[in-house]
Amino acid sequence: MIYFYIVALIVIGLDQWTKWLVVQRMEVGETIKIIDDFLYLTSHRNKGAAWGILEGQMWLFYIITVIVVCGILYYMNKHAKGKPLLGISLAFILGGAIGNFIDRLFRKEVVDFINTYIFTYDFPIFNIADSALTIGVILLLIQMFLEERKAKESSRGNKKIYHS
Repeated sequence: MIYFYIVALIVIGLDQWTKWLVVQRMEVGETIKIIDDFLYLTSHRNKGAAWGILEGQMWLFYIITVIVVCGILYYMNKHAKGKPLLGISLAFILGGAIGNFIDRLFRKEVVDFINTYIFTYDFPIFNIADSALTIGVILLLIQMFLEERKAKESSRGNKKIYHS
């Protein structure tokens, strides 16, 4: 169980460290090419949610994040025991949520810097916390799929066939 919290702390630490590096070493709007036409570091600030939606609604993000973090902590303690994939997925979501919450609380904006082009589409700039949230949700969906599959297999195995 403690391992899940360690994963969340690693996500938070990596997120905050990379954001600190960007803030200290790059000007807002500055871009560094990593892989031409695919991956760049671009110093960007976001005062909203994904893709800049709900810009300037910090109070809403504070409330939502506190509710989400409390829900994740409850769910991790109540349901993740013996389910490593569930625990890891929740740890990634927890770390990502707290990472961006720290930015909103202390900077009043989120530091983004990972800029990718996917088949010439300029994907919105994101950060480690956003990546952790995405990975966590994908792992959670896999966990749900596996549990549903296991439940179906179990119900098939429990059906008794009666012949007349």
